[in-house]
Amino acid sequence: MHKVLDMKKASDRKTTIYALAELAQTSSSTVSAILNGTWRQRRISEETANRVQALALEHRYSVNRQASGLRKSRSGLIGMIIPTHEDHFFGSMSQVFDEMARTRHLQPIVVSTLRDAELEVATVATLISYQIEYLVVAGATAPDAVSEVCQHHGVKHVNVDLPGTLAPSVTSDNYWGAAQLTAILIARSRPQHPPLRDRLYFIGGIAGDYATRRRVQGFADTVNQQWPLEPQQIRNCGYDAALAETDLRQLCASLGGLPRGIVFASSVVLEGAINYLKTLPLEELERCVFCCCDWNPFASYLRFPVHMTRQDVSGLMEAAFQIIDGQDEGAPRPFVEVLPHLVLGD
Repeated sequence: MHKVLDMKKASDRKTTIYALAELAQTSSSTVSAILNGTWRQRRISEETANRVQALALEHRYSVNRQASGLRKSRSGLIGMIIPTHEDHFFGSMSQVFDEMARTRHLQPIVVSTLRDAELEVATVATLISYQIEYLVVAGATAPDAVSEVCQHHGVKHVNVDLPGTLAPSVTSDNYWGAAQLTAILIARSRPQHPPLRDRLYFIGGIAGDYATRRRVQGFADTVNQQWPLEPQQIRNCGYDAALAETDLRQLCASLGGLPRGIVFASSVVLEGAINYLKTLPLEELERCVFCCCDWNPFASYLRFPVHMTRQDVSGLMEAAFQIIDGQDEGAPRPFVEVLPHLVLGD
């Protein structure tokens, strides 16, 4: 039976690790190992761990991570910034990040920076003030600016999705994905008339953006193997749904209908295009083959097939954590590309 303390006195002050050790009749270092999840490595019995955890819950004990971090020069915190919580890709990434962080006994913090370069830097500075030990920089607009802040404070970090030049980077192989999708367009599309409609188009993305540039290169190189590519076949209207809808509407007005095939730069661009495509008759939609450089789970419910690449979120995060764990220290700034998965629409 564990020792009983004066509950009135205990209720008047916050329960400490030493009080829990006295209640559990064990050492404070044992209690600390149980609460931070390292008790198995210390070969502490499961019975002791269960007893301490039950006491911590009973007495509403919570770890003061800032104080703990000051004592140990460690906080147990790992941060990740993402452009938005709304995008399916980044939502999935944050979920996998959370799971992988917890298996390492790290407390994850995920913050959206709204594709704003200044907000990225300000957010990272705030996270560092809370003594994060590591940072995953996902889809940053200005990754090198973030790296400069991290390097100044000695925070280990890795870029995911969009690479930088000052830190290790893990990205999808966007070139391969776009080239595969374009090959599908060529194989499955049919000649269209008039000649202006007998072309393939790439819609969306930002011209200076790394992912867009690689996707456009994959598209262009594959088209050029079959036909000469005209500059107007690349239409970088951004990653905004409304702009994508407007751009596709204008393209179809200039061509007199849908072209032979289209590659959309992202699922957001596809969603914008659907606002226009849903107004067209089925026979018009069947004249065009549609591909998207992102995966959207709802695309399978459309009236027409959409062939997509689905980024390997688990593969991206595994590669990022390998770098964080120090398994890739042989290369000062490793650059890793992870193949996406092809998802055919039929």
